[in-house]
Amino acid sequence: MKGDNVKEVVYPAIGMVEFNSVAVGIHTCDSMIKKAPVKVLSATPVCPGKYVVLLRGDEASIGESIELGKSLAGEKLVDSFIIPNVHPGVIPAILGTTDIKALMAVGVLETFSVASAILAADAAVKAAEIDLIEIMLARGLGGKSFFTLTGELHEVEAAIQAGVGIISGEGMLVSQVIIPSPHSDMEELIL
Repeated sequence: MKGDNVKEVVYPAIGMVEFNSVAVGIHTCDSMIKKAPVKVLSATPVCPGKYVVLLRGDEASIGESIELGKSLAGEKLVDSFIIPNVHPGVIPAILGTTDIKALMAVGVLETFSVASAILAADAAVKAAEIDLIEIMLARGLGGKSFFTLTGELHEVEAAIQAGVGIISGEGMLVSQVIIPSPHSDMEELIL
């Protein structure tokens, strides 16, 4: 049969725990990476005095580590997530290593937490043919986060709508904007 030899591409899982204590975050990170075979993508303090642990691995291992992190965090837990099949554009956008050739229509989605920005960015890039430019995680932002994306206007609109949809019930949306035709100087500022 046609398609029998086609293997579905499965991307790694990512998971994150966001703490309102740096000390608890560092201590819990150690326990989380001892719990299961996961890789640390980022373990860092963010504004305002929070700590974020972002892990990559198979879904089961991520699940074990994130659940442990949440339980150890207790009242210091701000937010968390697990994305079982993360879009391949999300990790480079978090790490700031994307290679965008040209700026088209631009979408920006701003959130109150690091976790909500990553969840919304993953939903956005899965919903439309866009390129994630960058996911900025709370550094110098008073605890807020945002991501930028670019593509054809109708694709940017669909992506932003999907990102808003995934977090709108959580009260984490700060703002979203779409710039249909950015000035050429914006390319230097955004890319």
